Parts: sequence; structure tokens; C-alpha cells
Amino acid sequence: PARLEVPALLLKRAFDLVVASIMLLISLPLFALIAVAIKLDSPGPVLYRARRVGLGGQIFEMWKFRSMTVDAEAREAELAHLNLYSGGTFKVRNDPRVTRVGRILRRTSLDELPQLFNVLVGEMSLVGPRPALVSDLERYEPHHFERLSVIPGITGAWQVGGRNLITDFETIFRLDRSYIRRWSLLLDIKILVRTLKVVITGEGAY
Repeated sequence: PARLEVPALLLKRAFDLVVASIMLLISLPLFALIAVAIKLDSPGPVLYRARRVGLGGQIFEMWKFRSMTVDAEAREAELAHLNLYSGGTFKVRNDPRVTRVGRILRRTSLDELPQLFNVLVGEMSLVGPRPALVSDLERYEPHHFERLSVIPGITGAWQVGGRNLITDFETIFRLDRSYIRRWSLLLDIKILVRTLKVVITGEGAY
């Protein structure tokens, strides 16, 4: 699979550290407001730790603001027949496990903010393929593993290309593969700018 050379990796890492640090400082008051809203809305922790697959197949814990009820994982099997995706991911429209505050967080993508900490420690990048669920790998075909040749991102080609409006996993994979093979710092900047537009409009979010 395609891999970034050392100078490109260093440039991408430096960009991630600078931008993620600035974003965290700016959003700290928002972190506090979201935490209070989650606690008032439903019982359970403010943050949700999800096991995800990162670079080279390494497992790490991805942080998110909790947007579902605490029994969400236990109920996944009963909703499997409603999965929108044909391949390696799981998503349900109008998911009954999502809380009231969670719907707002997902619509605005604010549930992803804690992943800035994953970026700071090097487990994630600002831009890249979304990290896969561990269970997703069981549905991967050999060519899909190219997604694991780069650090996963908070946003990426799928998010700015339509997000949940694109439900065919092969299409998602092709978007990720194109990003991996065409990477440049300018491409990351363009995707971040387009992500801001998608977040503001709420396109493809639920």
C-alpha cells in the first residue's frame, strides 16, 4: 500500500499538533457546556471511549462525547438488520439509542471534539480515513486494508464527499484510497475547509 515518506509524515504531524492545540484552546468553554448538557440529559459518563483500529492495525481508544444511551453496544445486535452500509461499517438511521443531546451533537459533529486529544498523542490525524471498528475488520476484503496504511483522521474525503449520504463501503474506500495516494498538506487544508462548510450546513449528518 502507498505510504507517506518521512518528510511528509513530519510535516503532517507538525500541522496536526499546531492546529489541534489551537482548536482545543478555543473550544475549552464549549467542552464544559457540552459536558453539563450530557449529564443533565441522560445517566452515564460524559465521554465515550471506543476501541478503534489505527495505523498498521494497532488498536487504540478513540474519545467522543457520549451521544448514546449507556447500553448502546449491547443493543447493536438487535439493530443489525437496519444497518445502512453494505460493507465494513455500522450505521442506523434514526438510531433509537441516540439521546436528545446526542442528536444535536451528531448533527453538528461536536461529539467528535474530544478526538483532538487523540490527535495530540499521535493516535489520529486531523484528516484521514475514519478509524474502523474492530468488528469491521471481519468484513474487510484484502484491498480494504490499504486504509490502515495511514493514521486515521477526524475528518476526511468521505465526510466532505457526502458523509452518511454515501452508504456503499466500496465508494467510501475509493475516496479514502484516492486521499492516501494523492496526499499533500494542501489537500488536508482543503478538506478541513470543506469540513467546516459541511458541519455548518449539517449535510449528511444524523
